[in-house]
Formats: sequence, C-alpha cells, structure tokens
Amino acid sequence: MKKMFSLLFVTTMLFTACTGSQGPPGPPGPPGSTGSPGNDGEIIASSAFEIDITFNADNNFSHTENYGFVVLESDVTLVYILWETIDGIDIWRLMPQTVAFNNGSLIYNFDFTQTDVRIFLDGTTNFATLGSEWTDNQVFRVVVIPADNVDGIDVSNLNEVMQSYHIESFEIK
Repeated sequence: MKKMFSLLFVTTMLFTACTGSQGPPGPPGPPGSTGSPGNDGEIIASSAFEIDITFNADNNFSHTENYGFVVLESDVTLVYILWETIDGIDIWRLMPQTVAFNNGSLIYNFDFTQTDVRIFLDGTTNFATLGSEWTDNQVFRVVVIPADNVDGIDVSNLNEVMQSYHIESFEIK
C-alpha cells in the first residue's frame, strides 16, 4: 500500500510539475466584422424602427423611408405589418401579406436598398376603392439584420427575431 501511495504521489507530481516551452502561435483568427484589426469579437447589432403609413393616391400607395443608420451591403431588411390586436396583444406578420377580395387581391409588399426601404401596395384590386381599414394608419416594423445571422431563426416570428437580436424597443418614425 505504501509503494502504491508513493507511486501515485510521484506520478501526480510528475504530471503537475512538468512544464515545457510554449509552442508556436496558432494561425490568426478571422477579422472582425469591419475587417480591421482590433475588432475581433465585435457584437453585431441589429437596427429597427416602427413606422405608421397612410396609403393613398397622393403617395402612389407607397412610402419610402431612409434608414437613418449605416446598412451594409450584406444586411437583410425584414418588414412586419401589425395585422391585428387580440386582447391587447399585437399580432405581427412578415411581409409580403396578401388579402383576397371578390374583385382582386391586395398585397402589402416592400423592397429595400442599402439606404432605404420602400413599403407599397401591390395586387389586382383598385386601391382607390379600398376601405380605410386597409390603407390608413398601417403600422410596420422594419428590422435590419446582418445576413450572417439569418440562419436558424424563424424570421416570420417577430418576437423570435427581437429576442435573437436583443431588440427591446423600436424607434417611431
């Protein structure tokens, strides 16, 4: 037993007391999101805002909004429409969204560039004959996220997008 204890003690000391020279440095990691030294590990943030639009013939049933912040060429813009409110809870839908009428369809749609987002009505119905519930004070949430971060997130669910990108509030424009 004494020999076993001595052997265990010597082995333990051997493994804990031995040190060698430091090996060569490993390869450099990928650059930060801006590609400049010193930005490794940079947190990639998403930007978002909320906008209230009334569509009419004067604005050609369309509205263009500048972001007001830097949007990279690789970023992705998502737009959600406030579809309804049930028991005080807002229900958001990812656009485009289509509504079918007897005389055609209405599509809430959008497109985006690196500088702005355009939200517009599309479809086959006569927009001038739509009731105000379809055109007036429509609320949209615009979320710009880095394209690298889109995988694995259900972008149709605004709450999941907000939680994933730590968006706590929206700027009202």
